[in-house]
Amino acid sequence: MTSWIGRTAAEIAAAVQEKRVTPREVVAEHLARIEQLDARVGAFRTVRARAALAEADEVGARDDLAELPLAGVPVAVKDNLAVRGESTRLGTAATPDTPAGHDHVTVARLRAAGAVVVGLTNVPELCVFGTSDGVHGIPRNPWDTARTAGGSSGGSAAAVAAGMVPIALGNDGMGSLRIPAANCGLITLKPGHGVVPAGIGNGDWFGMSENGPLATTAEDTRLMFSVLAQTPDASLPTEPGTRRIAVSVRSPLLGVTVSRPYTTAAREAAKLLADAGHQVRRADPPYPLWLATTSLAHWTAGTATDAEGLDPRLLARRTRVHATVGRRFVRGVREGDRKEQLRRRMEPFFAEHDVLLTPTLARRAPSAAAWHERGWLRNVMANTNYSPLTPPWNLTGWPAMSVPFGTLPSGAPCAVQLVGRPGSERELLAVAGQLEELHPWQRTAPLS
Repeated sequence: MTSWIGRTAAEIAAAVQEKRVTPREVVAEHLARIEQLDARVGAFRTVRARAALAEADEVGARDDLAELPLAGVPVAVKDNLAVRGESTRLGTAATPDTPAGHDHVTVARLRAAGAVVVGLTNVPELCVFGTSDGVHGIPRNPWDTARTAGGSSGGSAAAVAAGMVPIALGNDGMGSLRIPAANCGLITLKPGHGVVPAGIGNGDWFGMSENGPLATTAEDTRLMFSVLAQTPDASLPTEPGTRRIAVSVRSPLLGVTVSRPYTTAAREAAKLLADAGHQVRRADPPYPLWLATTSLAHWTAGTATDAEGLDPRLLARRTRVHATVGRRFVRGVREGDRKEQLRRRMEPFFAEHDVLLTPTLARRAPSAAAWHERGWLRNVMANTNYSPLTPPWNLTGWPAMSVPFGTLPSGAPCAVQLVGRPGSERELLAVAGQLEELHPWQRTAPLS
């Protein structure tokens, strides 16, 4: 009997379209995988076993099965996006356990393409931090279960890395796709602003948050992105051509350094791309000195708006403090122009370079622990020290990816980040595909 665990979304969809397997068989096998492993991984807040099987049967009965790009593909959804019939808890006890009446637009697009939602994945409270622990569970990195999967799309990343689903839906407001993807050995794309519908929380963290795919291959990333963006041509591979690539291993934040495994990964990836014919040179973006304070203001102010209307007594202390700090910044963030200043500052750099290549993270992930029970400053410092390289590209609203590359001393995956100017999603996906071809990675963690 053929197993569909560890197969790509593209492979599963093709087999379902050709009726070599039914959606029910695929979904049932993945549900069994979740039951087998999730007690160790902690990816899911809720699993929709009965509903997913019923929906798989509905997909299998569709007349247009051969035309569905994600026919029968199991998918996990981050628990800050509405799934019809399920509550959306945002990782907190302060939200009601009330079923959603309709799907978020991105979930609806996945379902229309034939995907089957098998569950909602764990997130940190209000999706604030780069560790996804909270009252509903502690997602662990399947490659190193002593470490967090990352955040805030940590549960979604852990589910894909453990082979519980081939793809998952997450979102990214300060690195929340790229951080867990880097930890868990996945490929992800944070689209540029307005490319994929957002609708995340109370205003998408002032336009910084974007929905995007978590996958194990460039092909699956293209495929899921094309469904989310409703641009079918994006699923087709494109040649990267000869690109002007800047490589930078400098941290954007003063006082925060990038550890050797991550700088080594970026330099080795740059060499591979240079050997493949790209014009690669060392060049640091003109990060402004005010980037740290601007990032903190937007990060905390976004939490302040999301916490409005929630009972503070039901929030963790770190969340309450984060929101309290942010309230003093909300007006300045709404009325200020720091994001536009950053874009203008970066535009000449990206006029000279097509792609920026950096490490995704600065150091390995924190331990898998109850960080939501620890102090606010300790959480902020842990997050800042291991992920200083992702927030600038949420502030600009430009596309950015994380691509697996190399390993850490522990054997867990390492990763590099690709950044491009507005509208360059397909260009970044092409470069990511070339890196995958030149330096393949093991797609799922060896759990059993």
